[in-house]
Amino acid sequence: MAGRPDAAAGPAPAPLPTGRGIELALLAFAAALVTGALVLVEANQEQELTRSLLYLGLAYLGLFAVAHFAVRKFAPYADPLILPTVALLNGLGLVMIHRIDLARLSSDPDSGSDLATRQVVWTAIGLVLFIVVLWRVRDHRVLSRYAYTAGFAGLVLLALPGLLPSSISEVNGAKLWIRIGPVGMQPGEFAKILLIVFFAAFLVQKRELFSTAGRSFLGMEFPRARDLAPLLVAWGLSVGVLVLERDLGTSLLFFGIMLVLLYTATERVSWMVIGLSFFVGGCLIAYQLFAHVRLRVLTWIDPLQPCPLDDKTFVACYDRGGYQISQALFGLGTGGLGGTGLGAGRPDLVPYAESDFMLSSLGEELGLIGLAAILVLYLVLITRGLRSALAVRDSFGKLLATGLSFTIALQVFIVIGGVSKLIPLTGLTLPFLSYGGSSLVANYALVALLLRISNAARAPLPRKPPTPHVPIAEAGTELVERPT
Repeated sequence: MAGRPDAAAGPAPAPLPTGRGIELALLAFAAALVTGALVLVEANQEQELTRSLLYLGLAYLGLFAVAHFAVRKFAPYADPLILPTVALLNGLGLVMIHRIDLARLSSDPDSGSDLATRQVVWTAIGLVLFIVVLWRVRDHRVLSRYAYTAGFAGLVLLALPGLLPSSISEVNGAKLWIRIGPVGMQPGEFAKILLIVFFAAFLVQKRELFSTAGRSFLGMEFPRARDLAPLLVAWGLSVGVLVLERDLGTSLLFFGIMLVLLYTATERVSWMVIGLSFFVGGCLIAYQLFAHVRLRVLTWIDPLQPCPLDDKTFVACYDRGGYQISQALFGLGTGGLGGTGLGAGRPDLVPYAESDFMLSSLGEELGLIGLAAILVLYLVLITRGLRSALAVRDSFGKLLATGLSFTIALQVFIVIGGVSKLIPLTGLTLPFLSYGGSSLVANYALVALLLRISNAARAPLPRKPPTPHVPIAEAGTELVERPT
Protein backbone atom coordinates (compact mmCIF):
# COMPACT_ATOMS: atom_id res chain seq x y z
CA MET A 1 0.00 0.00 0.00
CA ALA A 2 1.37 3.39 -0.94
CA GLY A 3 2.15 5.67 1.97
CA ARG A 4 1.96 9.44 1.98
CA PRO A 5 5.29 11.30 1.75
CA ASP A 6 4.44 13.64 4.62
CA ALA A 7 3.50 10.74 6.88
CA ALA A 8 6.92 9.17 6.42
CA ALA A 9 8.65 12.29 7.63
CA GLY A 10 6.73 12.27 10.88
CA PRO A 11 5.49 15.28 12.83
CA ALA A 12 7.82 18.27 13.06
CA PRO A 13 9.51 18.52 16.48
CA ALA A 14 8.45 21.30 18.81
CA PRO A 15 10.80 24.32 18.70
CA LEU A 16 13.32 24.49 21.52
CA PRO A 17 12.76 27.25 24.11
CA THR A 18 15.17 30.15 23.57
CA GLY A 19 15.05 31.54 27.10
CA ARG A 20 14.52 35.10 25.94
CA GLY A 21 11.37 35.45 28.01
CA ILE A 22 13.31 34.45 31.14
CA GLU A 23 16.02 36.95 30.20
CA LEU A 24 13.48 39.76 29.81
CA ALA A 25 11.88 38.97 33.18
CA LEU A 26 15.26 38.94 34.93
CA LEU A 27 16.24 42.23 33.28
CA ALA A 28 13.00 43.76 34.60
CA PHE A 29 13.86 42.43 38.07
CA ALA A 30 17.36 43.91 37.83
CA ALA A 31 15.88 47.25 36.76
CA ALA A 32 13.55 47.22 39.76
CA LEU A 33 16.44 46.53 42.15
CA VAL A 34 18.62 49.26 40.66
CA THR A 35 15.75 51.78 40.72
CA GLY A 36 15.02 50.99 44.36
CA ALA A 37 18.69 51.36 45.24
CA LEU A 38 18.84 54.76 43.50
CA VAL A 39 15.77 55.90 45.45
CA LEU A 40 17.39 54.83 48.75
CA VAL A 41 20.58 56.71 47.94
CA GLU A 42 18.70 59.87 47.01
CA ALA A 43 16.47 59.66 50.08
CA ASN A 44 19.38 59.21 52.50
CA GLN A 45 21.53 61.89 50.90
CA GLU A 46 19.16 64.61 49.75
CA GLN A 47 15.93 63.76 51.57
CA GLU A 48 14.21 64.31 48.19
CA LEU A 49 14.19 62.76 44.73
CA THR A 50 16.13 64.74 42.12
CA ARG A 51 16.09 64.72 38.34
CA SER A 52 19.34 62.78 38.20
CA LEU A 53 17.45 59.74 39.49
CA LEU A 54 15.03 59.95 36.55
CA TYR A 55 17.80 60.39 34.00
CA LEU A 56 19.92 57.54 35.34
CA GLY A 57 16.96 55.17 35.65
CA LEU A 58 15.64 55.84 32.14
CA ALA A 59 19.11 55.54 30.61
CA TYR A 60 19.65 52.20 32.36
CA LEU A 61 16.28 50.83 31.20
CA GLY A 62 16.72 52.02 27.63
CA LEU A 63 20.25 50.68 27.19
CA PHE A 64 19.52 47.16 28.41
CA ALA A 65 16.21 46.98 26.56
CA VAL A 66 18.18 47.57 23.35
CA ALA A 67 20.76 44.97 24.41
CA HIS A 68 17.99 42.42 25.05
CA PHE A 69 16.45 42.87 21.60
CA ALA A 70 19.91 42.61 20.03
CA VAL A 71 20.44 39.25 21.75
CA ARG A 72 16.95 38.15 20.72
CA LYS A 73 17.79 38.91 17.07
CA PHE A 74 21.45 37.86 16.74
CA ALA A 75 21.86 35.12 19.38
CA PRO A 76 18.37 33.78 20.15
CA TYR A 77 19.58 30.62 21.92
CA ALA A 78 22.21 32.34 24.10
CA ASP A 79 22.28 31.69 27.83
CA PRO A 80 19.42 33.70 29.42
CA LEU A 81 21.24 34.41 32.70
CA ILE A 82 24.43 36.07 31.45
CA LEU A 83 23.03 39.43 30.29
CA PRO A 84 20.75 40.00 33.36
CA THR A 85 23.64 39.21 35.70
CA VAL A 86 25.89 41.70 33.90
CA ALA A 87 23.08 44.28 33.88
CA LEU A 88 22.58 43.98 37.65
CA LEU A 89 26.30 44.27 38.36
CA ASN A 90 26.54 47.30 36.09
CA GLY A 91 23.49 48.84 37.72
CA LEU A 92 24.78 48.36 41.27
CA GLY A 93 28.07 49.95 40.25
CA LEU A 94 26.16 52.88 38.77
CA VAL A 95 24.23 53.28 42.04
CA MET A 96 27.41 53.40 44.13
CA ILE A 97 29.16 55.79 41.73
CA HIS A 98 26.12 58.10 41.93
CA ARG A 99 26.22 57.83 45.71
CA ILE A 100 29.92 58.83 45.78
CA ASP A 101 29.12 61.77 43.47
CA LEU A 102 26.50 63.01 45.93
CA ALA A 103 28.90 62.66 48.87
CA ARG A 104 31.57 64.71 47.12
CA LEU A 105 29.10 67.36 46.04
CA SER A 106 27.81 67.68 49.62
CA SER A 107 31.33 68.23 50.95
CA ASP A 108 32.42 70.45 48.04
CA PRO A 109 29.57 71.88 45.92
CA ASP A 110 32.08 73.24 43.41
CA SER A 111 33.76 69.88 42.76
CA GLY A 112 31.57 69.20 39.71
CA SER A 113 31.69 65.45 40.33
CA ASP A 114 29.50 63.72 37.75
CA LEU A 115 31.07 60.31 37.33
CA ALA A 116 27.69 58.56 37.16
CA THR A 117 26.74 60.33 33.93
CA ARG A 118 30.12 59.43 32.43
CA GLN A 119 29.60 55.82 33.48
CA VAL A 120 26.26 55.79 31.65
CA VAL A 121 28.02 57.09 28.54
CA TRP A 122 30.68 54.38 28.83
CA THR A 123 27.95 51.79 29.31
CA ALA A 124 26.28 53.00 26.11
CA ILE A 125 29.57 52.74 24.22
CA GLY A 126 30.16 49.28 25.66
CA LEU A 127 26.71 48.08 24.61
CA VAL A 128 27.24 49.46 21.11
CA LEU A 129 30.39 47.33 20.87
CA PHE A 130 28.43 44.44 22.41
CA ILE A 131 25.82 44.65 19.63
CA VAL A 132 28.49 45.03 16.92
CA VAL A 133 30.28 41.88 18.11
CA LEU A 134 27.02 39.90 18.14
CA TRP A 135 26.18 41.20 14.66
CA ARG A 136 29.55 40.70 12.98
CA VAL A 137 30.74 37.51 14.71
CA ARG A 138 28.02 35.11 13.62
CA ASP A 139 30.23 32.08 14.28
CA HIS A 140 32.92 32.17 16.98
CA ARG A 141 35.02 29.64 15.03
CA VAL A 142 35.78 32.32 12.44
CA LEU A 143 37.99 34.05 15.03
CA SER A 144 40.46 31.15 14.92
CA ARG A 145 41.35 32.11 11.34
CA TYR A 146 42.72 35.42 12.60
CA ALA A 147 44.53 34.00 15.62
CA TYR A 148 48.02 35.23 14.75
CA THR A 149 46.70 38.65 13.72
CA ALA A 150 44.87 38.87 17.05
CA GLY A 151 48.01 37.80 18.91
CA PHE A 152 50.16 40.42 17.19
CA ALA A 153 47.57 43.16 17.75
CA GLY A 154 47.24 42.13 21.40
CA LEU A 155 51.00 42.35 21.96
CA VAL A 156 51.13 45.79 20.33
CA LEU A 157 48.26 47.09 22.47
CA LEU A 158 49.80 45.60 25.59
CA ALA A 159 53.29 47.04 25.04
CA LEU A 160 52.31 50.43 23.60
CA PRO A 161 51.76 52.34 26.88
CA GLY A 162 55.10 51.14 28.22
CA LEU A 163 56.92 52.49 25.15
CA LEU A 164 55.20 55.89 25.13
CA PRO A 165 56.38 58.91 27.15
CA SER A 166 55.24 58.99 30.76
CA SER A 167 53.44 62.29 30.17
CA ILE A 168 50.70 60.57 28.17
CA SER A 169 50.83 57.03 29.58
CA GLU A 170 51.55 57.11 33.32
CA VAL A 171 48.89 57.39 36.03
CA ASN A 172 49.65 56.69 39.71
CA GLY A 173 53.01 55.16 38.86
CA ALA A 174 51.72 52.62 36.29
CA LYS A 175 52.12 53.15 32.55
CA LEU A 176 48.81 51.70 31.36
CA TRP A 177 47.15 54.61 29.58
CA ILE A 178 47.14 56.44 26.30
CA ARG A 179 45.91 59.94 27.01
CA ILE A 180 45.26 62.57 24.36
CA GLY A 181 43.85 65.66 26.04
CA PRO A 182 40.88 64.76 28.25
CA VAL A 183 40.34 61.41 26.51
CA GLY A 184 42.19 58.29 27.68
CA MET A 185 42.02 54.53 27.28
CA GLN A 186 43.77 51.43 28.60
CA PRO A 187 44.79 49.28 25.61
CA GLY A 188 45.58 46.34 27.89
CA GLU A 189 41.87 45.78 28.53
CA PHE A 190 41.33 44.99 24.84
CA ALA A 191 44.65 43.17 24.53
CA LYS A 192 43.53 40.48 26.99
CA ILE A 193 40.63 39.46 24.71
CA LEU A 194 42.82 39.36 21.60
CA LEU A 195 45.48 37.31 23.38
CA ILE A 196 42.88 34.86 24.68
CA VAL A 197 41.70 34.32 21.09
CA PHE A 198 45.30 33.69 20.04
CA PHE A 199 46.09 31.34 22.95
CA ALA A 200 42.91 29.31 22.37
CA ALA A 201 43.54 28.86 18.63
CA PHE A 202 47.25 28.14 19.11
CA LEU A 203 46.67 25.50 21.78
CA VAL A 204 44.05 23.76 19.62
CA GLN A 205 46.51 23.58 16.72
CA LYS A 206 49.42 22.36 18.90
CA ARG A 207 47.51 20.27 21.41
CA GLU A 208 49.22 17.01 20.52
CA LEU A 209 52.63 18.64 20.92
CA PHE A 210 51.87 19.84 24.46
CA SER A 211 50.30 16.50 25.39
CA THR A 212 53.43 14.56 24.47
CA ALA A 213 54.74 12.85 27.58
CA GLY A 214 58.26 13.47 28.79
CA ARG A 215 59.81 12.12 31.93
CA SER A 216 57.77 10.84 34.84
CA PHE A 217 58.40 12.33 38.29
CA LEU A 218 56.35 11.99 41.50
CA GLY A 219 53.62 10.23 39.59
CA MET A 220 53.23 13.05 37.01
CA GLU A 221 54.21 13.10 33.34
CA PHE A 222 56.24 16.25 32.77
CA PRO A 223 56.56 17.77 29.28
CA ARG A 224 59.77 17.75 27.33
CA ALA A 225 62.08 20.73 27.81
CA ARG A 226 61.62 21.92 24.21
CA ASP A 227 57.84 22.02 24.70
CA LEU A 228 58.08 24.66 27.44
CA ALA A 229 58.40 27.52 24.92
CA PRO A 230 54.78 28.80 25.18
CA LEU A 231 54.97 28.91 28.97
CA LEU A 232 58.33 30.69 28.83
CA VAL A 233 56.89 33.22 26.35
CA ALA A 234 53.90 33.88 28.63
CA TRP A 235 56.24 34.25 31.61
CA GLY A 236 58.49 36.63 29.67
CA LEU A 237 55.46 38.62 28.53
CA SER A 238 54.27 39.00 32.13
CA VAL A 239 57.72 40.11 33.31
CA GLY A 240 57.90 42.55 30.41
CA VAL A 241 54.61 44.11 31.46
CA LEU A 242 55.93 44.37 35.00
CA VAL A 243 59.13 46.07 33.86
CA LEU A 244 57.77 48.39 31.16
CA GLU A 245 54.44 49.34 32.71
CA ARG A 246 55.07 48.74 36.43
CA ASP A 247 51.72 47.01 36.77
CA LEU A 248 51.58 43.90 38.94
CA GLY A 249 47.90 43.13 38.38
CA THR A 250 48.00 42.94 34.57
CA SER A 251 51.15 40.82 34.72
CA LEU A 252 49.51 38.33 37.08
CA LEU A 253 46.31 38.29 35.02
CA PHE A 254 47.97 37.40 31.72
CA PHE A 255 50.17 34.68 33.15
CA GLY A 256 47.23 33.12 35.00
CA ILE A 257 45.09 33.07 31.85
CA MET A 258 47.78 31.35 29.80
CA LEU A 259 48.44 28.78 32.52
CA VAL A 260 44.77 27.84 32.88
CA LEU A 261 44.28 27.55 29.12
CA LEU A 262 47.33 25.31 28.87
CA TYR A 263 46.01 23.07 31.63
CA THR A 264 42.53 22.98 30.04
CA ALA A 265 43.96 22.00 26.65
CA THR A 266 46.22 19.23 27.96
CA GLU A 267 44.56 18.14 31.27
CA ARG A 268 48.03 17.66 32.74
CA VAL A 269 48.74 18.76 36.30
CA SER A 270 52.45 18.99 35.51
CA TRP A 271 51.85 22.18 33.52
CA MET A 272 50.29 23.77 36.60
CA VAL A 273 53.22 22.70 38.77
CA ILE A 274 55.76 24.12 36.32
CA GLY A 275 53.74 27.30 35.84
CA LEU A 276 53.36 27.94 39.56
CA SER A 277 57.10 27.35 39.99
CA PHE A 278 57.77 29.99 37.34
CA PHE A 279 55.34 32.31 39.11
CA VAL A 280 57.02 31.94 42.50
CA GLY A 281 60.45 32.43 40.94
CA GLY A 282 59.26 35.51 39.07
CA CYS A 283 57.83 36.99 42.27
CA LEU A 284 61.13 36.52 44.13
CA ILE A 285 63.12 38.11 41.28
CA ALA A 286 60.67 41.00 40.95
CA TYR A 287 60.82 41.69 44.69
CA GLN A 288 64.60 41.98 44.56
CA LEU A 289 64.84 44.03 41.35
CA PHE A 290 61.88 46.42 41.33
CA ALA A 291 61.31 49.01 44.04
CA HIS A 292 57.60 49.45 43.30
CA VAL A 293 56.99 45.71 43.77
CA ARG A 294 58.93 45.73 47.04
CA LEU A 295 56.88 48.72 48.24
CA ARG A 296 53.61 46.93 47.42
CA VAL A 297 54.66 43.83 49.36
CA LEU A 298 55.87 45.77 52.41
CA THR A 299 52.68 47.85 52.43
CA TRP A 300 50.69 44.62 52.29
CA ILE A 301 52.56 43.19 55.28
CA ASP A 302 52.19 46.32 57.44
CA PRO A 303 50.76 49.59 56.03
CA LEU A 304 52.13 51.59 58.99
CA GLN A 305 55.77 50.52 58.90
CA PRO A 306 58.63 52.47 57.21
CA CYS A 307 59.30 50.93 53.80
CA PRO A 308 62.91 50.76 52.55
CA LEU A 309 63.39 51.48 48.85
CA ASP A 310 67.13 50.81 49.12
CA ASP A 311 69.82 50.68 51.83
CA LYS A 312 69.59 54.42 52.56
CA THR A 313 66.10 55.49 51.47
CA PHE A 314 63.02 54.90 53.57
CA VAL A 315 59.48 56.07 52.87
CA ALA A 316 56.34 55.85 54.97
CA CYS A 317 54.22 53.00 53.66
CA TYR A 318 51.19 54.85 54.98
CA ASP A 319 51.89 57.72 52.57
CA ARG A 320 52.68 55.46 49.59
CA GLY A 321 49.64 53.21 49.42
CA GLY A 322 49.19 52.23 53.04
CA TYR A 323 46.68 55.02 53.58
CA GLN A 324 44.37 53.68 50.88
CA ILE A 325 44.33 50.09 52.08
CA SER A 326 43.96 51.22 55.71
CA GLN A 327 40.94 53.38 54.89
CA ALA A 328 39.45 50.56 52.83
CA LEU A 329 39.76 48.15 55.75
CA PHE A 330 38.21 50.73 58.10
CA GLY A 331 35.29 51.03 55.65
CA LEU A 332 34.78 47.27 55.51
CA GLY A 333 34.94 47.10 59.31
CA THR A 334 32.39 49.90 59.61
CA GLY A 335 29.97 48.06 57.35
CA GLY A 336 30.03 44.92 59.48
CA LEU A 337 27.44 42.26 58.73
CA GLY A 338 24.50 44.32 57.46
CA GLY A 339 26.15 47.57 56.35
CA THR A 340 25.31 51.15 57.16
CA GLY A 341 22.67 51.32 54.42
CA LEU A 342 22.84 52.85 50.96
CA GLY A 343 23.66 56.54 51.29
CA ALA A 344 24.39 56.34 55.02
CA GLY A 345 28.14 55.63 55.01
CA ARG A 346 31.27 57.59 54.12
CA PRO A 347 32.85 55.73 51.19
CA ASP A 348 34.18 59.03 49.82
CA LEU A 349 36.86 58.98 52.55
CA VAL A 350 38.63 56.14 50.70
CA PRO A 351 40.85 57.28 47.79
CA TYR A 352 39.68 55.93 44.42
CA ALA A 353 36.49 54.71 46.07
CA GLU A 354 34.71 54.54 42.70
CA SER A 355 37.39 52.50 40.91
CA ASP A 356 40.16 50.53 42.68
CA PHE A 357 38.31 50.41 46.03
CA MET A 358 34.73 49.93 44.84
CA LEU A 359 34.59 46.75 46.95
CA SER A 360 35.19 48.66 50.18
CA SER A 361 32.56 51.25 49.20
CA LEU A 362 29.96 48.55 48.66
CA GLY A 363 31.08 46.65 51.77
CA GLU A 364 30.64 49.70 54.00
CA GLU A 365 27.04 50.37 52.94
CA LEU A 366 25.84 46.85 52.08
CA GLY A 367 27.88 44.90 54.63
CA LEU A 368 29.06 41.31 54.42
CA ILE A 369 25.60 40.15 53.33
CA GLY A 370 25.58 42.56 50.38
CA LEU A 371 29.12 41.61 49.35
CA ALA A 372 28.19 37.93 49.50
CA ALA A 373 25.24 38.60 47.19
CA ILE A 374 27.54 40.41 44.74
CA LEU A 375 30.00 37.51 44.81
CA VAL A 376 27.11 35.16 44.04
CA LEU A 377 26.33 37.27 40.96
CA TYR A 378 29.93 36.92 39.79
CA LEU A 379 29.75 33.20 40.51
CA VAL A 380 26.62 32.89 38.36
CA LEU A 381 28.30 34.77 35.50
CA ILE A 382 31.47 32.65 35.67
CA THR A 383 29.69 29.30 35.99
CA ARG A 384 27.35 30.06 33.08
CA GLY A 385 30.36 30.91 30.95
CA LEU A 386 32.08 27.66 31.95
CA ARG A 387 28.86 25.76 31.29
CA SER A 388 28.89 27.13 27.76
CA ALA A 389 32.49 25.96 27.44
CA LEU A 390 31.45 22.43 28.41
CA ALA A 391 28.43 22.37 26.10
CA VAL A 392 29.93 23.83 22.91
CA ARG A 393 31.03 21.18 20.41
CA ASP A 394 34.33 22.53 19.06
CA SER A 395 37.67 22.64 20.90
CA PHE A 396 38.37 26.28 20.03
CA GLY A 397 35.05 27.37 21.51
CA LYS A 398 35.72 25.38 24.67
CA LEU A 399 39.10 27.03 25.22
CA LEU A 400 37.85 30.49 24.26
CA ALA A 401 34.87 30.36 26.65
CA THR A 402 37.10 28.96 29.41
CA GLY A 403 39.63 31.77 28.94
CA LEU A 404 36.98 34.49 28.89
CA SER A 405 35.23 33.12 32.00
CA PHE A 406 38.45 32.60 33.91
CA THR A 407 39.53 36.17 33.09
CA ILE A 408 36.56 37.49 35.04
CA ALA A 409 37.14 35.00 37.88
CA LEU A 410 40.83 35.81 38.26
CA GLN A 411 40.27 39.56 38.07
CA VAL A 412 37.60 39.39 40.78
CA PHE A 413 39.92 37.33 42.98
CA ILE A 414 42.85 39.73 42.50
CA VAL A 415 40.72 42.78 43.35
CA ILE A 416 38.99 41.25 46.36
CA GLY A 417 42.25 39.79 47.62
CA GLY A 418 43.99 43.16 47.32
CA VAL A 419 41.28 45.23 48.99
CA SER A 420 40.82 42.72 51.83
CA LYS A 421 44.64 42.48 52.31
CA LEU A 422 44.73 38.82 51.38
CA ILE A 423 47.32 39.54 48.65
CA PRO A 424 49.28 42.71 47.75
CA LEU A 425 47.19 45.44 46.18
CA THR A 426 47.42 45.45 42.37
CA GLY A 427 45.24 48.29 41.07
CA LEU A 428 42.79 46.29 38.94
CA THR A 429 39.09 47.14 38.93
CA LEU A 430 36.02 44.99 39.53
CA PRO A 431 34.41 44.02 36.20
CA PHE A 432 31.18 45.97 35.49
CA LEU A 433 31.06 47.45 39.02
CA SER A 434 33.96 49.89 39.11
CA TYR A 435 34.11 53.20 37.30
CA GLY A 436 36.19 53.09 34.14
CA GLY A 437 35.63 53.32 30.42
CA SER A 438 38.17 50.93 28.93
CA SER A 439 37.42 48.11 31.35
CA LEU A 440 33.66 48.43 30.91
CA VAL A 441 33.74 48.59 27.11
CA ALA A 442 36.18 45.67 26.78
CA ASN A 443 34.19 43.52 29.20
CA TYR A 444 31.02 44.03 27.16
CA ALA A 445 32.87 42.71 24.11
CA LEU A 446 33.93 39.75 26.27
CA VAL A 447 30.31 39.09 27.29
CA ALA A 448 29.19 39.27 23.64
CA LEU A 449 31.66 36.52 22.75
CA LEU A 450 30.42 34.40 25.66
CA LEU A 451 26.84 34.83 24.44
CA ARG A 452 27.88 33.89 20.92
CA ILE A 453 29.51 30.68 22.19
CA SER A 454 26.54 29.82 24.41
CA ASN A 455 24.23 30.38 21.44
CA ALA A 456 26.25 27.83 19.44
CA ALA A 457 26.12 25.41 22.36
CA ARG A 458 22.35 25.66 22.93
CA ALA A 459 21.10 26.04 19.36
CA PRO A 460 19.45 22.94 17.85
CA LEU A 461 21.41 21.03 15.25
CA PRO A 462 20.20 21.53 11.67
CA ARG A 463 17.78 18.78 10.63
CA LYS A 464 18.56 16.64 7.63
CA PRO A 465 15.82 16.65 4.99
CA PRO A 466 13.66 13.49 5.27
CA THR A 467 14.13 10.80 2.67
CA PRO A 468 11.05 10.78 0.40
CA HIS A 469 8.92 7.63 0.65
CA VAL A 470 8.54 5.74 -2.65
CA PRO A 471 5.89 2.99 -2.95
CA ILE A 472 7.25 -0.44 -3.87
CA ALA A 473 5.12 -0.58 -7.01
CA GLU A 474 6.73 2.62 -8.26
CA ALA A 475 10.30 1.80 -7.24
CA GLY A 476 12.88 1.40 -9.97
CA THR A 477 14.32 -1.99 -10.86
CA GLU A 478 18.04 -2.70 -10.77
CA LEU A 479 19.64 -5.75 -12.45
CA VAL A 480 22.41 -7.34 -10.44
CA GLU A 481 24.73 -9.97 -12.03
CA ARG A 482 25.49 -12.90 -9.76
CA PRO A 483 29.19 -13.73 -9.63
CA THR A 484 30.10 -17.17 -11.02
